Amino acid sequence: MRTAKQKIMPPPALLYLILPPLFWAGNFIVGRAMHGVVPPMTLSLWRWVVALLILLPFAIKYLRRDFPHYRAHGWLLVRLSVAGVVAFTSLVYLGLRDTTASNALLLNSFIPVLITVFGALFYGQRLGRGQSVGLAVSCLGVLVIVSHGEWQRLASLSFSQGDMVIFCAMVSFAFYTLWLRNVPSQINRLGLMAAQIVIALAFLIPLKLWELSLGMTADWSINSLAALAYLGIFPSIFAYVLFNMGVAHFGAAKAGLCIHLIPVFGAILAVVFLGESLRLYHLMGISAILIGIRWVLRSPSVPS
Repeated sequence: MRTAKQKIMPPPALLYLILPPLFWAGNFIVGRAMHGVVPPMTLSLWRWVVALLILLPFAIKYLRRDFPHYRAHGWLLVRLSVAGVVAFTSLVYLGLRDTTASNALLLNSFIPVLITVFGALFYGQRLGRGQSVGLAVSCLGVLVIVSHGEWQRLASLSFSQGDMVIFCAMVSFAFYTLWLRNVPSQINRLGLMAAQIVIALAFLIPLKLWELSLGMTADWSINSLAALAYLGIFPSIFAYVLFNMGVAHFGAAKAGLCIHLIPVFGAILAVVFLGESLRLYHLMGISAILIGIRWVLRSPSVPS
């Protein structure tokens, strides 16, 4: 007999899985739109500066309270900052200068698979049969959306240097997700995010100066500043904090599977903001992704 907890998942917990991919889908769209306007390291730096300025008034008390924990877990905090903040965002913006939206979506779908593979190889994690089936069904849904329901499109996809950069970003985020499991539960997630950003800025500022030495400058306008505001608030603060909570609540493998919702929201955003049509293959892919995610969430975790 299922327990009440298994039957009904609290709505706030569902938001940990639903909102991050929605905000990250917007990140990919805005990042691609900005690729010829703001250089990647500049965009990454100022995105996190905006995020820190907004987050700091709410996080400062937790930064002070949890500082002993930060010192005790300093190396973990540095790894999280470099992998999840510096490497992931900078590599995504760098790769989006030289790849297509379809390729980026396809490569992004590797994150849940990478989390599963790296978790098994390095951390002794295992997925049960039901979770494995759910992951496979969800991956199939992503491929349906990316291929527009025409499998020959997958064979025609070509991969550039930008795609390799994007893939490296996916590897970084997979490790970031796995390392989040090691953050003690008593550390507040708002303070944790602010601490990660502070450490990340120490790496991003030299990268920005290096970019500036190459003569790469930004073309700031109302549109680019509005885009920066979106990137600094939604994909940076809300998505990361909620995703951190999702990993703490569901575990790395289950929370990581929510990333398959990014192409779902990407398709919906394209309909709403770009006037594109919702096709049958969108509905088929979205259905498969949702079935796969539900399957994984309802399957019991296998102890490592």
